[in-house]
Amino acid sequence: MRKDTMFLVQTHLFLGVASALVIHSMPWKVACPHQCICQIKPWYSPQSVYREAPTVDCNDLLLTQLPSSLPPETHTLRLQSNLISALDQSELQGLANLTELDLSQNSFSNTRHLRISSIPVLLSLHMEENQLHHLPDSAFTGLPGLQELYLNHNRLKNISPGAFKGLENLLRLHLNSNRLVGIDRRWFHALPRLEVLMIGGNPVDVIQDLNFKPLGSLRSLVLAGMGLRELSERALEGLHSLESISFYDNHLTTVPKEALQKLPGLKFLDLNKNPIQLVRQGDFRNMMHLKELGLNNMEELVSIEHSAMENLPELTKLEITNNPRLSYIHPQAFQHLSSMESLMLNSNALSALHRETIHSLPSLQEISLHTNPIRCDCLIRWVGAEAEKPVRFIEPQSTFCSEPPELKARKVKEVSFREMADSCLPLIAPGTFPPFKQVRQGEHLALHCRALAEPEPSIYWVTPKGLRLSTSSSYGPYQVLTEGTLEIFGITAEEAGFYTCVAQNLVGADTQSVTVQVDGVDKGQVSSTWQGKDKLEVKDVRERYAILAWPANYNVPSARLSWLTNESLADHHKHSARILAGTQGFNLTRLQPGTHYRVCLHLGPNDTSCVHLRTKEIAVTVATPDLTPAVLLAASALLFLLAAKACQGGTSLGWKRQGGEDPLKPQACSLPAEVKGHVALVCPQQQQQSQMHQAQMQQQTETQCPTKESSDSSSTENSDAQHPQNVQGRPAESC
Repeated sequence: MRKDTMFLVQTHLFLGVASALVIHSMPWKVACPHQCICQIKPWYSPQSVYREAPTVDCNDLLLTQLPSSLPPETHTLRLQSNLISALDQSELQGLANLTELDLSQNSFSNTRHLRISSIPVLLSLHMEENQLHHLPDSAFTGLPGLQELYLNHNRLKNISPGAFKGLENLLRLHLNSNRLVGIDRRWFHALPRLEVLMIGGNPVDVIQDLNFKPLGSLRSLVLAGMGLRELSERALEGLHSLESISFYDNHLTTVPKEALQKLPGLKFLDLNKNPIQLVRQGDFRNMMHLKELGLNNMEELVSIEHSAMENLPELTKLEITNNPRLSYIHPQAFQHLSSMESLMLNSNALSALHRETIHSLPSLQEISLHTNPIRCDCLIRWVGAEAEKPVRFIEPQSTFCSEPPELKARKVKEVSFREMADSCLPLIAPGTFPPFKQVRQGEHLALHCRALAEPEPSIYWVTPKGLRLSTSSSYGPYQVLTEGTLEIFGITAEEAGFYTCVAQNLVGADTQSVTVQVDGVDKGQVSSTWQGKDKLEVKDVRERYAILAWPANYNVPSARLSWLTNESLADHHKHSARILAGTQGFNLTRLQPGTHYRVCLHLGPNDTSCVHLRTKEIAVTVATPDLTPAVLLAASALLFLLAAKACQGGTSLGWKRQGGEDPLKPQACSLPAEVKGHVALVCPQQQQQSQMHQAQMQQQTETQCPTKESSDSSSTENSDAQHPQNVQGRPAESC
């Protein structure tokens, strides 16, 4: 089965095998063999030389041998999809101009049945999709001018070291989709001019050091679908002219950066469909001539890390698409990509692309973000009409907001900055976290957790036993890397259980969890609830808050705290809060003073622990008169003025006069000795009347305004809360 990938199309274009010109076939008036079609057709040589070629087309005729009476001017002979199993030189006698021979999809099982020597002008030989299983030494002797040899989709298991002897001018060799289990560099000693080698689709899981060293002229190498798990540092050494390489559909778990550094002229790199989880810092550093890079269809890809692509001055197109778990591209993932014009990121699990990422690409012209769960919040504020640097969206009509709810289904380009918050919660994409992970005892396990937010979130992990592990820390078999990956080395039954990642910033937090099972450990032994009694305890209680604590023996990421007042069990009086995994305490705030509460910690459907508490009453203070000198001075001045006016009012007021009985003489009031120091002016009749009035008011007040001692406790609490001055048996100032 043939795989026509975009990468191969680009390779063909680069080598000039295809052309944009469309030239129609023309009749060729010759005696044409029975059932065949003779035409003049356009033809391009392996070196992109065009000519009009007399062509005899005998495809799909179920022939068992070549037709007779072939025109001697035949340039291209097509015998595809027949039943030919042998070909003798005599059958091609007289075809001095034969340049291309197509014997694909026939029944050849051995090249010894292909006896076609002494055809010096033959440039292209197609033997794909036959039944060849072995190539002996000098399998194609007598074809010194051959430039293209197609042996793909056969059953080749063995190739002799000298199989290609005599093919010094060969430019293209197709060996893909056979049954080869190894690559022998001795094959290539006879091919000094080879430019294109396609050897993918063979079960070769290891490429030996210097396997391709003789191919100093090679420009394109396709290693797709081989089952490669890793590449040694020297596996590609000697390919000084290589410009394109494809690792499509292999088993590479990391970018083979050491091997790629041996390719100084590399321009096109295809890593599509490999189980790479992380593109790490420096994976593509200093590839000075790289123009296009493909990281598509990668089921395991989770994150593009800080400085993953650094100093690629000629990179113009980057494709990172159709990766269902890719939720994180570090804000500084792309460094010094001065020529980047096209960024394809559609069909991933990206909730956002940080504005810093866009600002680091000065030449960016177009971007593809459709089919991603985009959060239209602070992280995407580089989009829209207000953007400082407008970038063309590919398929803008299919690029929608998925969050927040009020912007859901809106086109991203239509959301204004005013509708986006300045800060936003962390979000760990649910699709990036497998709910279950099974490993063998003794293996190394890596769990990846990434989150974008503004401000930048911190990440920590909580183990099944409640141990909290922060980034850049290690404890026993655990290590948390800077980006948020938890590594467990030599995992045992002790490490089986429930692991939770927590991403938090000043705005809030998000959590995701995974259950890790170690082979040989019963699932029933993995517990996510706490054992024992008295899990929840009260550490401190004040008027409006209470501090609660509990042991952290186990990781319970779904824990929930609820509280309600004893006075009412109505829903609107019940409150709850989610507890982050690894939390060992909680400050319950905004409580009412002097109130009973029932607080419960919910660890699971059948595991709840509750406590009762009563908040303290608010402490009140006695209101004392303000007798500061300033107050006394003001009071005395007021009383002096009142006294002067009263005394000038005459004897009708009944005040005691001094200085004679002359009614026209100004009168003065004396100060009684018992009020000295209080500066209160009292005249004899006023003093007597005042004393009688005070007695009456005192009796009336005691009757109408009960003191604190005579009130019940509940009304005292409410009164003290509202009127702090009503204390110590003193009546209120007003009733």
